Amino acid sequence: MTGYLKTTMLMAAMTALFMGVGYAIGGGAGLLIALAVAAGMNAFAYWNSDKAVLRMHNAQECNSQVHPDLQRLVHKLADDAGMPQPRVYVIDQDQPNAFATGRNPENAAVAATTGLLRRMSREEIAAVMAHELAHIRNYDTLIITVTATFAGAISMLANFALFFRGGRNQGAGGAIAMIAVMILAPLAAAVVQMAISRSREYEADRVGAEICGNPLWLASALEKIQGFASRIDYDRAEQNPQTAHMFIINPLHVHKRDKLFSTHPNTENRIAALVRLAQENGITQAAPQPRAGNPWG
Repeated sequence: MTGYLKTTMLMAAMTALFMGVGYAIGGGAGLLIALAVAAGMNAFAYWNSDKAVLRMHNAQECNSQVHPDLQRLVHKLADDAGMPQPRVYVIDQDQPNAFATGRNPENAAVAATTGLLRRMSREEIAAVMAHELAHIRNYDTLIITVTATFAGAISMLANFALFFRGGRNQGAGGAIAMIAVMILAPLAAAVVQMAISRSREYEADRVGAEICGNPLWLASALEKIQGFASRIDYDRAEQNPQTAHMFIINPLHVHKRDKLFSTHPNTENRIAALVRLAQENGITQAAPQPRAGNPWG
């Protein structure tokens, strides 16, 4: 199953689940209310999610005085990929990591931590930023925003379930069904949301490797970032766990194996896929190590 087909099916499942929760709570009227809530929340997220997440992580926009090398690198990668140049931000955080945000390629931003710039070679940084550009080109930033909004709306509707239905004489069976909706609907929404996030990471790895020109650069970066992320705390990410799925590697100290509720695929599996891609293309040159005192190699 291709990544796009899987994502489409999961998005359809999320939409059906959302509409089902609305119908279970209030019948036809509940379905209409659910659609209205979803429309309002998605409209707000569409226009404001990028600003909100950059503000959450205290990101500073790059310019001629603030990390101009990173800005030039990202803009060159975007030009080579035939994409609009995104805004580039840096986050003062020791854990190496990065994410992309924005509703479309014309209104997008990428952000990298200072830890990434210090600890990676120029080739590895290019590969990481190419991965984030791939998310933008594939409209993953919009897909993930919509699914996160749906998941939040489902949780909100589930919490209101007893308020909408509690006054009706439903009997024991109806009460049990409503409790099941309250518990299982948000759980199912979280599973679908995370499955969508994981499926998009593999595709972004593939396209990112194409943009930067060497899958082994990204494989090397992922291995290093995973190692650092497992032992360096990222306080702002811990305070805002709803943004964890946006990062190239989960900043919240993920476990080694794939989990049902993991926002990211197993890093070893991602690296293995990139190594296979490099072999298929006859590429054997890995990323060089960063020079001491010069993170740009």
